[in-house]
Amino acid sequence: MKLVFISEFGKAFIPKRLRPELRKYFLKAGIVEVPYGLFGLLFYLAYLITFLIYFFYFWGFVSQQSGIMVFALVFIIWLAIPMALLGLIMVLMYFYLDIKIFNRTRKMEEVLPDFLQEVSSNLKGGLAFEKALWLGIKPRFGILANEIAMAAKKVMTGTDVDVSLNEFSHKYDSPMLKRSVNLIVGEILSGGKIANIIDRVVHNLKRTKALKDELSASVVTYMIFIGAIVIFIAPILFALSYNLLIVIQKVTNLLASSAQTSSSTMPSMLSSVGNVAVNQDDFIFFSHAAIGVISVFSSMIVSIIEKGNIKSGIKYIPIFVVGSQAFYMISLKIMTIVFSSMIMF
Repeated sequence: MKLVFISEFGKAFIPKRLRPELRKYFLKAGIVEVPYGLFGLLFYLAYLITFLIYFFYFWGFVSQQSGIMVFALVFIIWLAIPMALLGLIMVLMYFYLDIKIFNRTRKMEEVLPDFLQEVSSNLKGGLAFEKALWLGIKPRFGILANEIAMAAKKVMTGTDVDVSLNEFSHKYDSPMLKRSVNLIVGEILSGGKIANIIDRVVHNLKRTKALKDELSASVVTYMIFIGAIVIFIAPILFALSYNLLIVIQKVTNLLASSAQTSSSTMPSMLSSVGNVAVNQDDFIFFSHAAIGVISVFSSMIVSIIEKGNIKSGIKYIPIFVVGSQAFYMISLKIMTIVFSSMIMF
């Protein structure tokens, strides 16, 4: 009963005209049912976090106010914080689903030539296209097998073959899938030899894949170069800059303290030079943030060079970020020890 209430509560936040589109989007990610219950739980979670934030951070300040100011602050806090939390959660959820849909599309593209080759063999064996399509479904084709099974069931229940296949191809953002299906559907409508066009499509798909693999292999040097800069060279330079900052601070402080005993016009200038405005802890924090940003964008650049898109580079982000941050900490400790032993004043 509680789960049904939470599900209906979550559904109430989604307008009716958006629910079909939302269902289609979740189907692309392989999620059959829209998780309205999860939406309801997220609403309660957002207000629970808002309560904790309000109690620990804003309660003291709000309680010191009076009159209409208290009402205004409470209203803004209990409206702005939940909306911000829900917005952040929705963005993260959309990002996760978008990456999942992308990975599903890439998996289908990888097995598409083998599936079409299986269909072509069935057609050459004398089967009708609908039967050849159904018998071509094998567990090794994974996601593509499930999608084709759904399309074949639509055909068996009275939907035209071309309509069913076009719905399947337009369901995912894959130019390869759309072009292949369009060629096959065009041959079906024209009454030509479907097996021949499928063989040509399979040949072109395999040739395209071979060219992509060749291009990826030719840019390995650039990927290694970018990876070396991000993981090794950038952390070393930041660690070196930190130790140079310490040396400069020590030198300027020494000059300023020695100039205080002088009666010339230089003491005031040297004393101002001695006050270096950069804090060491702030520099380390900036270094970690800068290395993290460099790692994220470098992983995207590597992904574009290797695959031609950014989404494929998500897997490189943890490697680049963790590797560069770890090497930065190691370099920082080693260089601090080396500089401390070399420069003593």
